[in-house]
Amino acid sequence: MRGISGGTTETQQLSLTPKTETGDCIGFIDREPDHEITLTAQFNFLRLGIKSSGDTILLVKGPGGTWCNDDHTDRNPVLEGQWLAGTYQIWVGSYTKDSSHPYILEIRETPQK
Repeated sequence: MRGISGGTTETQQLSLTPKTETGDCIGFIDREPDHEITLTAQFNFLRLGIKSSGDTILLVKGPGGTWCNDDHTDRNPVLEGQWLAGTYQIWVGSYTKDSSHPYILEIRETPQK
């Protein structure tokens, strides 16, 4: 999936926390999610990552909680691990306010080698 990162809303306003177990909730996002995915089964491993030439951040809300990430791989965020079945809202933001970057959202079922 493709999109443009960024927004004017501080990530913490929608995450309702400054930090999650997967990283800091920093940067700026749109009020509405950029993507929504529904998993019809539980995954023992799933990797959701952003590829962009700009500095992007990630906020995901779904079954079991809220997760943030920034700079997992270079300046690109990644969330990986076990995912429950259900619907997930995904925001792709930018580290700085009023900046936007084209990105590709990748979802993998196997760990990257």
